[in-house]
Amino acid sequence: MDQRISFVTLAVADLDASRSFYVDGLGWEPALLVPGEVLMISAGERLVFSLWARPHFEAEVGPIASGPGVAPFTLSHNVRTEAEVDEVLALARSAGADPVQAAQRREWGGWTGYFADPDGYRWEIATNPGPIGRQVLP
Repeated sequence: MDQRISFVTLAVADLDASRSFYVDGLGWEPALLVPGEVLMISAGERLVFSLWARPHFEAEVGPIASGPGVAPFTLSHNVRTEAEVDEVLALARSAGADPVQAAQRREWGGWTGYFADPDGYRWEIATNPGPIGRQVLP
């Protein structure tokens, strides 16, 4: 098996709200939109970010577990500078992200903050000074 990820798919409660947030608010370009069902966005070389309406997700994948708290994973968007981290967090806030955690210096040397999309999925916006951080930049 090749060492790569092709799709990241999130089940969303309201596809229109997610489209509004990612496309209208953050300025991302849809690659495919099937109203009421799925929105797919090219998110990198050979990577698709897919937002799937919960009923369609459950019909294919199975029942969604739910409960209080934050989903036990994050999506990350790395940038080159601390100023870019702050700019992306401000853009997310203006797009309606809630909550938004202001960036701060992390013990490992990075500058990172978080925002939540309409379904509460957490996005980390980061600049990472190490080799692994440079590896993920375009």
